Amino acid sequence: MDLSKRQEQIIAIVRENGPITGEKIAELLNFTRATLRPDLTVLTLSGILDARPRVGYFYVGNQTSSVFGELLRKSLVRDYKSVPIVVNEQTTAYDATVTMFLEDVGTLFVVRDAGILCGVLSRKDLLKLAIGQTALKEVPISIAMTRMPNIYTVTPETSIYDAGKLLIHAQVDSLPVVVPSESANGQWEVVGRVTKTTITRLFVELGESKQV
Repeated sequence: MDLSKRQEQIIAIVRENGPITGEKIAELLNFTRATLRPDLTVLTLSGILDARPRVGYFYVGNQTSSVFGELLRKSLVRDYKSVPIVVNEQTTAYDATVTMFLEDVGTLFVVRDAGILCGVLSRKDLLKLAIGQTALKEVPISIAMTRMPNIYTVTPETSIYDAGKLLIHAQVDSLPVVVPSESANGQWEVVGRVTKTTITRLFVELGESKQV
């Protein structure tokens, strides 16, 4: 991750004058404390700077090449998950295809009552049915979906870093975010999704030095 010019200035000031308060850093750079807050957050979370109450910021000196990794490990799925696109297991392959097209997604999560995860359906699954000249309007997706427990999942407390590793390992585009069901013991309720796009958007945020 490339540091912004302002972040490099902050590091230089803290290295030479630390420990130093955020207010003093803002004064030296002629910015408000609020303006510098996102930069100080990024530099602190990345381990380049550290901060102590009533003392101020001081230089630690982690290599900037580790900034992305540290931030991704501290960023949780719960803060970046998106709304899951779900269908019932009795949905036909044709209706599932239409849903994928309308929602612009490559994966559908198949659920029972109360949002209990029972399967995952991908574009590849539907393509296999289509190539086999199956009557898509008559076939339920349950015959093509991947079933529990053979589904990779994450929880809201999973780190974005671990979610990204799992996406690569499983060679999938999307993972369901699940929590234990309150109505069915041993079952999982779908509460979100994390995708390769989720990871890409976070990378863009970090590149723009937004607060994470």
